[in-house]
Amino acid sequence: MAGRIEDYALIGDMQTAALVCRDGTVDWLCLPRFDSHAVFAGLLGTEEHGFWRLGPAHAADARPPAATRRTYRGESLILESEWDTPRGTVRITDFMPPRDGAPQLIRIVEGVTGRVPMRSALRMRFSYGRVVPWVHRHEGRTVAVAGPDSVWFDTHAETYGKSLTTYADFTVAPGDRIAFTISWQPSHKEPPPLPEPEQSLEATEDFWREWVEQCTYHGPYREAVIRSLITLKALTYAPTGGIVAAPTTSLPEEIGGVRNWDYRYTWLRDAAITLSSLLRTGYRDEARAWREWLLRAVAGDPENLQIMYGIAGERELGEAELDWLPGYEQSAPVRVGNGAAHQLQLDVYGEVTEALHLAHMTGLARNDYAALLQLKLIRYLEQHWDEPDEGIWEVRGPRRHFVHSKVMAWVAVDRTIKLIESGDADGPLEKWRDLRDEIHRDVCEKGYDKERNTFTQSYGSRELDASLLLIPQMGFLPPDDKRVIGTIEAIQRELSTPDGFILRYPTSGEEEGVDGLPGDEGAFLACSFWMADDLAMIGRVDEARKLFEKLLALRNDLGLLAEEWDPRLQRQVGNFPQAFSHVPLIDTALRLTASGAYGG
Repeated sequence: MAGRIEDYALIGDMQTAALVCRDGTVDWLCLPRFDSHAVFAGLLGTEEHGFWRLGPAHAADARPPAATRRTYRGESLILESEWDTPRGTVRITDFMPPRDGAPQLIRIVEGVTGRVPMRSALRMRFSYGRVVPWVHRHEGRTVAVAGPDSVWFDTHAETYGKSLTTYADFTVAPGDRIAFTISWQPSHKEPPPLPEPEQSLEATEDFWREWVEQCTYHGPYREAVIRSLITLKALTYAPTGGIVAAPTTSLPEEIGGVRNWDYRYTWLRDAAITLSSLLRTGYRDEARAWREWLLRAVAGDPENLQIMYGIAGERELGEAELDWLPGYEQSAPVRVGNGAAHQLQLDVYGEVTEALHLAHMTGLARNDYAALLQLKLIRYLEQHWDEPDEGIWEVRGPRRHFVHSKVMAWVAVDRTIKLIESGDADGPLEKWRDLRDEIHRDVCEKGYDKERNTFTQSYGSRELDASLLLIPQMGFLPPDDKRVIGTIEAIQRELSTPDGFILRYPTSGEEEGVDGLPGDEGAFLACSFWMADDLAMIGRVDEARKLFEKLLALRNDLGLLAEEWDPRLQRQVGNFPQAFSHVPLIDTALRLTASGAYGG
């Protein structure tokens, strides 16, 4: 059985990522890309669907004991886990070196004290656990082959095969260092080069140290901010600049439920807000790469803008269910692909325009096509802003006039007006000022409940929605507007969990709610960070800080967050780690630092 979601560590090479459990088991790894088929899919199934266990000696059919302690090495993505056993102490260092060749996962076992018996159990299963590869020896190396894929296993430890699994049993003493490496290669090509684990470890450490040195944030929440930035960098697909929402699929929003989605793609919304956080902390190369990715993905067809694309800009992300996988803790179905790709979500235009605006304001070199794209997006919105859509939460129920979508359409027009006013683009300024005023008036008339003094989820609805917390953050209304304060207080009353975290919107248990799905979900962590932001903006800074620090306490021991927090089970749920949780963590830390609301 897989571990709890928060029991996992992330390692990656900015092209794919692995999840390593507290007991030293790799239960998830897709090769060679984030969105490739998994070689280890035990996270979503059973041990029959692939894993790599490495730890103190354990029974062949059992997981190792949990590590006594673990940490990332400094400010890097190099994981160090240590076990104190009756026979001594052993350390395992796990990492994936940034690459320009074959992807590698390297694990180095090091004796610290005593003599500790160890075991490696490697069970490769291709195509999300469905295909048993042909495993054989080739010039002293172990290779697993199935169809187009091959995975090469290299170690100086003696290995043997049993029950379709490759084992190594060995003992380490102080000073011993034994490396294990798997490398992916297309099966029709020559074998990948022999790994150089120690040199790769040094290069990986250098890479992360140099990258972190670029960070311009040095405030009181630096540890949390740096870990979140490293996580966002790890979710960036280096060859193209695309940013995945998470490296996993189908980790459930409700344990045992059906709210299971594939997040291994680039949502324009998630990527745009990630870009904003990177820009605010000094990372302009990533912003430039994402802007180039955006221009390639959208190409000359902004009228058919998708809400998400593949990490190289692919448009077809057809959704399918993997019925041979029982799902994480029996949370079925397991889905790959994402059918929401072709939804209409008007807020995306606002997020993309806001990101381009911020890039422009922070001095990123002008790109004429980016400005042209922005103008094309507004011309599309001119004709479509007043249509119903599926909204930020990608509801699978009927389309509605979501207030947040209209607000973000206003943002798109407002930021484009600012671009024209700066002299860096040409457009019908007065016409678009009138459009901006029209959208603003429409929202305030149709999306606001005067009796309750709150904006609502959609026109004519009485439901609330946490996305309304972005109204002051986007500059749609000032923080001291009574309608803003009323909305914040209404969301606190109606969408808070008993421990003070924020739900996205009401769900309806077994009945289908506004999102067209049965079941419930946990508190959405991004929404809880938004609440902390808003509280700070309206002057309730002590309350904001306390909520923020409660949210920081939800991170696992390595500083990582999933998408949601289940207040009933007191555990993380949803895909992991989640960019949409780490981005607002950074933003709230920056806001609280600027306001002096920290300490205590």
